Amino acid sequence: MKKGIISVALLSTLMGMPVHAEVKLPSWLSQVKLSGYGMIRYAYNGQETAKSNSFELRMLRVSLEGRIAQDFYWKTQIQFNGNTSTLGSSPRVVDLFAEWQKYDFLRVKIGQFKNPFLFENPMNPIDQGFRSYSQAVLKFAGFSDRSGKHSSNGRDIGLQLQGDFLKNASGRNLLHYQVGVFNGQGINVSDVDQRKNVIGGLWVMPVAGMRLGAFGWTGSYARKGNWTDENGKEHTNEVRSLDQERYAFSGEYVVDDWTFRSEYAHSYGYAFQEALVNTNDASSKDCTVNEALGNKSQAVYALVIAPIIKKKLHAKVRYDMYQPTGDCSRQYNGYEFGMDYNFHKNFQISAEYGYIHNRGAADKDYSVAEVAVNFKF
Repeated sequence: MKKGIISVALLSTLMGMPVHAEVKLPSWLSQVKLSGYGMIRYAYNGQETAKSNSFELRMLRVSLEGRIAQDFYWKTQIQFNGNTSTLGSSPRVVDLFAEWQKYDFLRVKIGQFKNPFLFENPMNPIDQGFRSYSQAVLKFAGFSDRSGKHSSNGRDIGLQLQGDFLKNASGRNLLHYQVGVFNGQGINVSDVDQRKNVIGGLWVMPVAGMRLGAFGWTGSYARKGNWTDENGKEHTNEVRSLDQERYAFSGEYVVDDWTFRSEYAHSYGYAFQEALVNTNDASSKDCTVNEALGNKSQAVYALVIAPIIKKKLHAKVRYDMYQPTGDCSRQYNGYEFGMDYNFHKNFQISAEYGYIHNRGAADKDYSVAEVAVNFKF
């Protein structure tokens, strides 16, 4: 409370205003926390059709969070990007939610937040460990989603229940569940087809640091616009809804500064021909389905992050595979190697090289590389 009084007095002094009395701030305001992180990088892409060699401001995230009446937690987070477009514009709200946290076994969250699908999705881009999220997360959790929805940082708007229970003798919970109902349209967008996505996961934690889980997703992604159906009939300004059915299996073991993680995800459901980028473009009304991709796809990745100097220097390796058509005809294979060094718990430099074999690209074999400076505050 004294900090609030001092801050108001200092602000008044700087503005040349007299301070006649102490101004007491609400108790909940004293618990508000400002935090965030930034990522700056040099990135190289050797793919013939997308060559790049550039310093980039990857992102800045700024968060405010706090508690009200102890039982209620809230958070809002804004993202700033160096390169922008309309739905990926900067700044944009990525998180805005409130959660009732009275009981460990039942917490209720409402707002915009991460889809409860896959272990890696809730991790922030620094903690997940590599130059980008795995293809499983990117394509199936709501980033550059296979369905064609706009980039949504793995998030949607909805209501979720989650909790931990079944404590062992040492007081550690052995089971976790989470299940939510979402619009299915990604961030900052209202529902289109009045259907909802139901997404959930259940995992066991048999030993400290280990998680073994399964996830399910059923729902749709929709647009309102124009298309020609298989019978040649023209549809104008109508809603077209594409079913999306997904499941995943995940495993992770974090022990003594080692990280082992692997996840497999599978999806049923067609995708729109054009990915949504700008709501003002004609393509945002294009409801043509990408028949060439079909309605099946799958992805898997496996990674190891190993300490060379504990809590300081790490070596890491990841295999990342994605089949956009459900078979190997357009299969993407990524082989990645890297290191990171933590000067401080809030300041890291990382370097990574990746060799990509992508059967779906004109230039099937190419290299990518990145050196990044990551900081938290």
